[in-house]
Amino acid sequence: MPRYRITIEYDGTGFFGWQRQAGQASVQGAIEAALLSLTQESVAIRGAGRTDAGVHALGQVAHFDLVRPQTARTIRDGLNAHLRPHRIAVLAAEEVPESFDARFSATARHYLYRILDRRPPPALARDRVWHMMRPLDVVAMAEGAAMLIGNHDFTTFRAAECQAKSPVKTLDKLDVSRRGEEVHIEASARSFLHSQVRSMVGSLVKAGLGDWPPARIGAALAARDRRECGPLAPPYGLYLVAVDYAASDVDQPGRGGVDDPAEDEAE
Repeated sequence: MPRYRITIEYDGTGFFGWQRQAGQASVQGAIEAALLSLTQESVAIRGAGRTDAGVHALGQVAHFDLVRPQTARTIRDGLNAHLRPHRIAVLAAEEVPESFDARFSATARHYLYRILDRRPPPALARDRVWHMMRPLDVVAMAEGAAMLIGNHDFTTFRAAECQAKSPVKTLDKLDVSRRGEEVHIEASARSFLHSQVRSMVGSLVKAGLGDWPPARIGAALAARDRRECGPLAPPYGLYLVAVDYAASDVDQPGRGGVDDPAEDEAE
């Protein structure tokens, strides 16, 4: 059976997240329904990350197998035709080795969080940024973010319902920068705990507002206590930007120790 990899962009507004849920609209469910219409095959797809309700994606990746081969162009264009009017677009499709797994083969995941810190509310960017009416101190936020980079026990920034076997993760990047009226927080790691990115963002915002000194971020991390975390940032400012894979695309499941992407719960 041929295996296909697709790269997907979507607006998470109105979806109960990526993962298929009975009686609820999901991105996975919409794509599987489009695949059924296109191929007449009932196909289960696997995504690289299980984004929560309201979270967006610029480069989600998924894979699936078909009984009857299709060209990559047919899959891309056919899925887009059947996905209308959903705000989901298949950007690319390609046939890959059977060893490729969108989730387990991933070597890095990259997220972006957008904050608009101006007094007037957003019009065009509504449900796509976290609106803050007070200005943020980007320098203080960056100072706090630096304390989170590296291999740590991220229990403080882990949702209570997280199913990962270990709270230890390696955070490769957590950059804070100003882009005009927006503050962008970019996070990269092989895998993340459930709500880790949004938890870190909420804590960094406390530093940016001057409610916490930057050192409080490091103290919260060291506490390994969820009660020391700042408020959970809303989902609609978060974007899954891209997922990286080895050039061979033949990584096997079950590798990676405490950072095994099998435990990845997206944000």
